[in-house]
Amino acid sequence: MFRKLAIAGVASFLVGTAAYADGHSKDIVDTAVGAGSFETLVAAVQAAELVDTLKGEGPFTVFAPTDDAFAALPEGTVETLLKPENKDQLVAILTYHVVPGKVMSGDLSDDMTAATVQGGEVKIDLDNGVMVNDANVVQADIETSNGVIHVIDKVILPAS
Repeated sequence: MFRKLAIAGVASFLVGTAAYADGHSKDIVDTAVGAGSFETLVAAVQAAELVDTLKGEGPFTVFAPTDDAFAALPEGTVETLLKPENKDQLVAILTYHVVPGKVMSGDLSDDMTAATVQGGEVKIDLDNGVMVNDANVVQADIETSNGVIHVIDKVILPAS
């Protein structure tokens, strides 16, 4: 079930970006693929075998890192995570970016926390724009057929 929720969360993200462009009729995965700025996220979702989950019913809220966010990780990190032997770690990182339910920016309050599909919590800070942990939300409220996507400028990592 955890894997299905994680995949659904990522799928919701992907659908959200494409859906934003045409009435949020696409799922998260199709939306992310169509957006063109989430190639690394899409590759990670495929490597983690979360595509079917993210094409699921939801609803999910996905904090979606851009390709630039993944590129900012230390050299070799993405390549290492995409290896089959690191699948569990990749799933944990991806599902940390997913919150069950549909949480729009208007639902947020300063210093609130939200439980992620991974099992950890993210903290929302509204003091200097909208932040999730230490990532800035650069585009909010991209509605999809199975949730909402908030684009972030950094990959957030669960506590080890």
